[in-house]
Amino acid sequence: MAAKTPHTDLPLFPLGTVLYPGGQLSLRIFERRYLDMISECARTGSSFGVCKILEGHEAGAPALPAAVGTLARIIDFHNREDGLLGILAEGGERFHVMRTRVRSDGLVRGDVELWPAEPTHDVPVELALLPSILERLIENLAPQWRHADRRLYDDAGWVGFRLAELLPLQADEQQRLLEMMDPVQRLAELRDILPRFQRA
Repeated sequence: MAAKTPHTDLPLFPLGTVLYPGGQLSLRIFERRYLDMISECARTGSSFGVCKILEGHEAGAPALPAAVGTLARIIDFHNREDGLLGILAEGGERFHVMRTRVRSDGLVRGDVELWPAEPTHDVPVELALLPSILERLIENLAPQWRHADRRLYDDAGWVGFRLAELLPLQADEQQRLLEMMDPVQRLAELRDILPRFQRA
């Protein structure tokens, strides 16, 4: 694997969900610390980090973030019907948090190492059912992917990350799949999890 790239003083947004590379995340922003963070990212064109919460809650006192997260780049803003700011963010590179600090406003910032993109692998024959399952999930749950390039369904990494974000997985499973470095291994794990969701 190529050398990891350092990234200092990254604002972190601990959430109750995992953002995967290439995924999309819709957020409503209401706490001052995160409104300021979004303003900073919009002004500078920079990203923020999304990490799964290990301890604590999304609002209120600073939560303890997982050590591996994903860069999030804002791709759209909108005003919600409830008057709050809504954003749509897209997942980029994964990163490992080396150290964190909490600012006086409660915003967690961290020094992180960016992981390189994982190698591209075709979906192996023994896992060929998974892209078909993903296509059915997308039709029902993820309209943003309905017109995705058909070639993406041959990409083990893309299929694995999309399945991981659409299946109702447990929190520790979501994080473990994010931290895996081998896209084929991730698909194999998802194949072993799938029987849990099959109707009797």
